[in-house]
Amino acid sequence: MPEPHPLIIPILEEVGFSGVAKLIHLKVDHALITALVEIWRPKTHTFHFPTGECTITLEDVALQLGLRVDGLPVIGPTLYDWEEMCSTYLGIMPVKGESLIGSMIKLKWLRENMLELPEEPSQEQLDAHCRSYILGLIGGVLMPDKTGNKVHLMYLSLLINLRRTRRYSWGSACLAMLYREMCRATNVSSKTMGGCASLLQSWA
Repeated sequence: MPEPHPLIIPILEEVGFSGVAKLIHLKVDHALITALVEIWRPKTHTFHFPTGECTITLEDVALQLGLRVDGLPVIGPTLYDWEEMCSTYLGIMPVKGESLIGSMIKLKWLRENMLELPEEPSQEQLDAHCRSYILGLIGGVLMPDKTGNKVHLMYLSLLINLRRTRRYSWGSACLAMLYREMCRATNVSSKTMGGCASLLQSWA
């Protein structure tokens, strides 16, 4: 994701995603991530170091990403008219089969088509731009899948009311996905890994 527009920075801070936005500059060290996956044990969800076991905790997530680790679960409906949802809440209309694949939207298209803000935007325009930006952070930094190029629009339903968005436990969802992806990555046939590699690297 690009740098956030200065006008949405206060909203990102209010919603609790300003810490995640700072991770866009972190270059992932693939050798370090691979080394950590090799000592990850799926049965215990811990890293086995010569000196003992340790793991990433919810406290680590809260301290490093500034995300809430208690509150409402990050779940939502998966059956919507996604074109209408995007048009209403993002201010942009994806094309089925091209930028909109099932219930997922391509991150590259989202970045290139975010609603542009005029010099004096309305609150509705600010919120729409901010939703697009946060959706990009979720799919590109916080909870990317192993393809790293799409984000599920289920998350958009949790961004409709940005004042309520902070009430969700984004930190625990991020950690749960990272655990799952590391367990999958221990499979010899797995060549890619999703999850928040930035969190894993900064923790290390």
